[in-house]
Amino acid sequence: MPTPKSEFPELHPCDFYTPDELLEADQLYTVYEIARLLQGLDPDAEIDEGTEEILLDWTIPWVMNNADDLVVAEPRTEDEPAHYGLKRPGDLGDGAGDVDGE
Repeated sequence: MPTPKSEFPELHPCDFYTPDELLEADQLYTVYEIARLLQGLDPDAEIDEGTEEILLDWTIPWVMNNADDLVVAEPRTEDEPAHYGLKRPGDLGDGAGDVDGE
């Protein structure tokens, strides 16, 4: 059931980091690491499994929403997740930084 805004003492803007603000250009991150970064935590911070699941609920849409600015590397092994990073010129082998070369 909806809750009246008046029941809360303070409201905040709902804004998220951009990929450029969050990620280092020369690094790749798992969604688990990105989830921690979005919360202002160290990418290696220890968090409980329940909290991690909640953070992933926010992170996966963030990755999808910012897909045009990201590259993805397939897992190196079967038990490793994919890694994501900032898309930069030359990352995709075309010198332009995007699939279409635009």
